[in-house]
Amino acid sequence: MDINCVIVDDDVISVEIIKSYIEGLKGINIVDVCFDAISAFEVVRENDIDLIFLDVEMPKLSGIEFIKTLKTKKEVKFVIITSTKDYAVEGYELDVLDYIIKPLHFERFFRAINKFYIFSSKENKQFTLQGNTSNVEPANTFIYVKENKKIIKLYLKDIMFVESIKNYVRIVTSYKSVVTKQSITHFEDILPESEFIRIHRSYIVSIAKIEAFSATDIEIGNKEIPIGRSYKKSTLNSLNYYEPL
Repeated sequence: MDINCVIVDDDVISVEIIKSYIEGLKGINIVDVCFDAISAFEVVRENDIDLIFLDVEMPKLSGIEFIKTLKTKKEVKFVIITSTKDYAVEGYELDVLDYIIKPLHFERFFRAINKFYIFSSKENKQFTLQGNTSNVEPANTFIYVKENKKIIKLYLKDIMFVESIKNYVRIVTSYKSVVTKQSITHFEDILPESEFIRIHRSYIVSIAKIEAFSATDIEIGNKEIPIGRSYKKSTLNSLNYYEPL
């Protein structure tokens, strides 16, 4: 099932940038583009919308007022994309999915899309690139990762560990490795805490993939991964292991 989205922005250039980013990702359908919030009301009411990319400062009705006023049969998530930080607090009080300051770059947009997939999986919804998902198992939750110019789909169940390498991150799965220009903190934010733990400033590991561990390291596959001194207590607690006094 595709993600149905609407773009609401009175800035034509911003609209074209968002459209170009979405068109580079399969599984996301642009239902309509609206240049004011009033027009967006009818589109959202008449269509099954999952996600709205929304500017704040628009004529007639602001993006914040639009969110407060809009009532739909299903929960719609909002990504605010605007040129000012002035409405950030109010936006988060309205539980927006993300708040992005223009100019919009693909990497930042990509993070917002990943947040939507994580939110969807937590709400027992599942959106995939193609096919019927009426009987999709939670184990098929996935994220998108950008490597060079390709967008790669990775299932969480296949991820063994994530390793920080300077300005890049290496994601090691059971069948391949992917290197992306991103911070390990980003992956700490988007990977579910119930399935992944940060054990070192340079490592996040899958709990399900741990084969053995001690007070100083964790074994996954053929690799021994160190447990950082400042992460020792939280790591052992997550593994339900408490050292004897």
